[in-house]
Amino acid sequence: MTGPSSPATTPTTPPPAVPAPARAPGAAPRLRTPRVRTARRHTAGRPRRSVLLTVLTGLVLLYSLVPLLWLVISATKTQEGLAGSFGLWFSGDFALWDNIAETFTYNDGAFTRWLLNTVLYVVAGAGGATFLAVLGGYALAKFDFPGKRAVFAVVIGAVAVPGTALAVPTFLMFSKMGLTDTPWAVIIPSLISPFGLYLMWVFATEAIPAELMEAARIDGASELRTFFQVALPLLAPGTVTVLLFTMVATWNNYFLPLIMLKDPDWYPLTLGLNSWNAQAATAGGDPVFHLVITGSLITVLPLIAAFLLLQKYWQSGLAAGSVKE
Repeated sequence: MTGPSSPATTPTTPPPAVPAPARAPGAAPRLRTPRVRTARRHTAGRPRRSVLLTVLTGLVLLYSLVPLLWLVISATKTQEGLAGSFGLWFSGDFALWDNIAETFTYNDGAFTRWLLNTVLYVVAGAGGATFLAVLGGYALAKFDFPGKRAVFAVVIGAVAVPGTALAVPTFLMFSKMGLTDTPWAVIIPSLISPFGLYLMWVFATEAIPAELMEAARIDGASELRTFFQVALPLLAPGTVTVLLFTMVATWNNYFLPLIMLKDPDWYPLTLGLNSWNAQAATAGGDPVFHLVITGSLITVLPLIAAFLLLQKYWQSGLAAGSVKE
């Protein structure tokens, strides 16, 4: 007996390739359909890359960091090491701590006096300028009064005038009042910051809702209380931004103290270090370039620390009002 027959399996073979029809002589060639390439979308998380922008950013970074690197390296050298070694590399003796100690003790501790004078000018001048800018910007942004457009024009014009153009008239005025060669000759002009006033004006316009102020007034709050308890906390980013600008301007101020002060005891750091630097050009002067460099390094450290500590407030203050809600 035979079992049930199973169906026969036949191997499958691929169909024969159909040759492409030959193109007739003289016929036009067939054109291939081009593939459509989809454009790559650039989002905030995946920004567009630019080689030119990267190179320019790197050059700016080098331009900013190389002088600071030179300052740090040179502060570790002695007076002889500065002249006998490459500027961007260390010499044999590491004299940073000795240079710092000598900087604070040289010339009967003159550097300490200049540092305290600079702190005084920054606290009184830059702090006062920031407070006045906050008051003025808040008032100009939230109150209407006759002559507001004229005030705006004066503020914009004052921003465009450089401080050096007002130095000589300021000196003549303070000389008539007998205030030259005193700290007031540096502090009082530093209290006026047209750019800080304009910045606070713009910031307060967007940062303080009018409805919030109306609610505080309805609850019985006075204008002074409304400013300090309602408006001032909202103005914190702009206040820090103005404070940083005025602090840097006052800390690095050179020309105004140069024409106002003759007594070295009232010198800020900028004038004091310049007087040390000029000693080498005087007859019988003692060159102390290593102390000038070390003092310059100590001078920039507070500014770097202030920017690092207040960076987030500064960035948010600059971006305020740039996006319409």
